[in-house]
Amino acid sequence: MLTKAEIQRIRSLQEKKHREVSGLFVIEGAKVINELITAKYPISELYATDTWTTSDATRISADEMRKISHLPTPSEVLALCPITHLVLEPNTINQGLTLALDTVQDPGNVGSLLRIADWYAIDRVVLSLECADLFSSKVIDSSKGSFARVKTYIHELTQLIEKADVPILGCDLSGDDVHKIGPKPNAVIVIGSEGRGISASVRSKITQFITIPKYGSAESLNAAIAGAIICDILKNSTSRK
Repeated sequence: MLTKAEIQRIRSLQEKKHREVSGLFVIEGAKVINELITAKYPISELYATDTWTTSDATRISADEMRKISHLPTPSEVLALCPITHLVLEPNTINQGLTLALDTVQDPGNVGSLLRIADWYAIDRVVLSLECADLFSSKVIDSSKGSFARVKTYIHELTQLIEKADVPILGCDLSGDDVHKIGPKPNAVIVIGSEGRGISASVRSKITQFITIPKYGSAESLNAAIAGAIICDILKNSTSRK
């Protein structure tokens, strides 16, 4: 049985400041947690109801799970995992494709872009300091387990890309047709914020702006959809080189 203090501690991990202090973040869902256990992903604490039979865990009631869950409909299992920050070594982004998220603040978009990067085997994802928190429950949930497979870094983008020796491709409505730019096996793809696009400081470092041609009347595409289309075009162009 969980104490009131234990419930409050786990619930507090909904907030970034408490995640940073504890060094832990929350993962929920049987499918994702099964994948993590199979992959031997580090799990610090595991809580489950009696319906969970996959692995040893601290057994709690359905009511207790409801109290610690971050989801509207609680899962049968919840894990606390250690926060780890990968260090981006110098010149790493000069090799392969990097998806750089510049102030993408919607956690659903950040998680979906991690999933997209996983699908297309993008070499790495870099989040600017102003992006939604990588370890928030909404980012983790929407990534559908991809957060554990994609190499993801948090870094100041302007400093990073100004030292890059590869094309810096910025997604912008006024850019060149992405279908016509040719193979880019080594490049950084920059996706800006949902409302304001690429920030001025990062924008000044872009070597080529690219866009997805519009044929209808929609004002724009959301960051995740645009990212998926761009990755598909560039990845396929590269594979045909």
